[in-house]
Amino acid sequence: MTYNTVFLREQWRSADKMYRLAILLFLVSICYCFADKAQPNIVFILTDDQDVVLGGMTPMTKTKKLLGDAGITFTNMFTTSPLCCPSRSSILTGNYVHNHGAVNNSIDGNCSSPDWQSGAEKKTFITYIKQMGYSTFFAGKYLNQYGDKNAGGVEHVPPGWDSWVGLVHNSVYYNYILSINGTAEKHGDDYKTDYLTDLLGRHAQDFLGYQNEQTPFFMMISTPACHAPFDSAPQYVKQFANKQAPRTPSFNQHGSDKHWLIRSMKSPMLNVSIENTDDIFRKRWRTLLSVDDLVEGVVNTLQDKKLLDNTYIVFSSDNGYHLGQFSMPRDKRDRKSVV
Repeated sequence: MTYNTVFLREQWRSADKMYRLAILLFLVSICYCFADKAQPNIVFILTDDQDVVLGGMTPMTKTKKLLGDAGITFTNMFTTSPLCCPSRSSILTGNYVHNHGAVNNSIDGNCSSPDWQSGAEKKTFITYIKQMGYSTFFAGKYLNQYGDKNAGGVEHVPPGWDSWVGLVHNSVYYNYILSINGTAEKHGDDYKTDYLTDLLGRHAQDFLGYQNEQTPFFMMISTPACHAPFDSAPQYVKQFANKQAPRTPSFNQHGSDKHWLIRSMKSPMLNVSIENTDDIFRKRWRTLLSVDDLVEGVVNTLQDKKLLDNTYIVFSSDNGYHLGQFSMPRDKRDRKSVV
């Protein structure tokens, strides 16, 4: 195939690498490199808590075929912080946590806080891309505290975005509020109209329907999958019934040489904890099947509109996950032996 695709897969472990700066420079450099030609379109699809070590890409066969096999996979990629808001703030700014200031997922921790909005948010990568003449679109989870009444409410639309479909607060699949260009839109629990991953795909399709070869566009889709509460689409609830979380070398092992918080974990895990860990693993994979459908829909629409050959597609995750590593049943912070 002749079209340009870039497949960014993100490791779950943290490392002292200039990963986020690389993403920022990569996205902006694409635009500058074509300054004297037809500027390329860019589609950035970001998942939530998806991993590599635990097989997070395994269920996404369409994405691997359409993006990974047809493009480039970066295997030596790292996150600077394994927590949603700090990591996403790094993606948006290209800065480490100590520079952008979002240290956790709370407003007091500078997650979409007034200070963030008056400082770092004014210098996100999209503000530079917008200055280069791009039409811009965002749909999905932004930062965990986005839309909070103490963070400007749904009326706040971050600078640089022409079309804004922002999820209020953290990842969910049903019963949420979206900011549609600054106006609240409430959703319930009907799969056909409210399932968030599918809805984001429909908004993306609508945006692409108005695009042409004359004006370049940047589109970012930020899905809730595969973050808790792990609600899969009804057609996928029985998938992977016999799968279990990977038994990595550190699975259900005591982290005797780790931080005291990890050393304090109950090890070995109780059987009920292991069963629950396996159940979460299956549910996470099921949510990713809808992301796989979303990716396929975006690629097909680009192809139908004859925009695919001039479009870079970037796929990544904000950070990864733990499922039983060092006897931590789930997440990266959970110290409970039974969840």
